[in-house]
Amino acid sequence: MVHGGPFPATSDSKSTSVGSLAIDRFLRPVAYQNFPDQLRPAALQDANPWKVNRLIDGKPEQSR
Repeated sequence: MVHGGPFPATSDSKSTSVGSLAIDRFLRPVAYQNFPDQLRPAALQDANPWKVNRLIDGKPEQSR
């Protein structure tokens, strides 16, 4: 199985898909600011169809 890491998995030693540096790459922050509502995940849509408890502008949102 090739992991994209140093020898013998690949000849490219600059990156790897395993280890602590890989965690940093995969856990990058993702922002949905100014994203169209219909393209956001359901839990982040303005209508909040899943009734997820969340903060809006630092204040708890009341479930409807």
